[in-house]
Amino acid sequence: MDRRSFLRNTALGGGAAAASTLAAPAIAQGNRTLTMVTTWGRGLAGVFDAAQRVADNINGMTDGSLTVDVKGAGELVGAFEVFDAVTAGQADMYHGADYYFVGQHPAYAFFTSVPFGMTAQELVNWYYHGDGAAFHDELGQIFGLKSFLAGNTGAQAGGWFAKEIAGPEDFNGLKFRMPGLGGKALGKLGASVQNLPGSEVYQALASGAIDGTEWIGPWADEKAGFQEITKIYYTAGFHEPGAGLSIGMNREVFESLSAQQQKMVEIACAEAHQWNLAQFLANNSAALQRLQSAGVKTMEFPESVWDAFGKAADETHQENMGDDIYKRVYDSYMASMASSSSWIAKSDGAYTAQRDRVLG
Repeated sequence: MDRRSFLRNTALGGGAAAASTLAAPAIAQGNRTLTMVTTWGRGLAGVFDAAQRVADNINGMTDGSLTVDVKGAGELVGAFEVFDAVTAGQADMYHGADYYFVGQHPAYAFFTSVPFGMTAQELVNWYYHGDGAAFHDELGQIFGLKSFLAGNTGAQAGGWFAKEIAGPEDFNGLKFRMPGLGGKALGKLGASVQNLPGSEVYQALASGAIDGTEWIGPWADEKAGFQEITKIYYTAGFHEPGAGLSIGMNREVFESLSAQQQKMVEIACAEAHQWNLAQFLANNSAALQRLQSAGVKTMEFPESVWDAFGKAADETHQENMGDDIYKRVYDSYMASMASSSSWIAKSDGAYTAQRDRVLG
């Protein structure tokens, strides 16, 4: 039995029978409603906005022939159940961070972020003008999905901590929330890594269930209220230098759309990606100033910690090299990153350094 058949006939937490009514999109008088499940709590700053932006784009461009109904995490299925819900045909599409699904395949991490990986600009260079989109589709075919980039947080912060980090040894035994391959790398430093949905992080930090967390960056973190719990904030992290968000649509549903509708879905996702990246970057600086005014201490990890991050990240990648798809994606990703960064450093990097010097 293949994976898709298995998922269609297996309960997600015992609820497959109840959810089976979602399998066929609602169609009435030529109008079709598609159900989007998300990994985000409703209203979660930035990330839920990206999901809603995709839906609004599709709804607007298709002039009502398609209507996307967005569900927050837990409204139909849990945050980390959305992948299986869509592959099983219990929902039509999901919006989320694909690194939540490294258990399905570790190469999915590359379409969100990997430690010491791409910035947001480097990611879209690879995705649209390299092999990225083709690899995303190759993975999707295994699981019955059609996938698109559909949001980006930009560079994420190193996170919030109950105590300052003086060296790599301070991660030993630390209970820290970090998903994806970054979390696996942090575990190599002795951290007890937790993978929690975004809507559960505040309570876990407030209760002491975790000692620290990464989330996104100043604007989203301020909205989440982490500054109410701790004042120690590391502003640069190794784990997500340009985190992409994705749409995964049930492939049979996607292929049942007209060619025009399919192109509209593709464009809707691409526009949401750029709009969402600008949303985060436009809000982060002002939010950081507010956090600092509220007594938050902004810090940078010492070089010994960065070196430990680098060693752990490499070990994490090497553990997955036995998988053919992972290795091919890794090789393509790293080659594209090296090519993009070479020019960006000589152009944008040199310019901004001189601009800051001249303008003071």
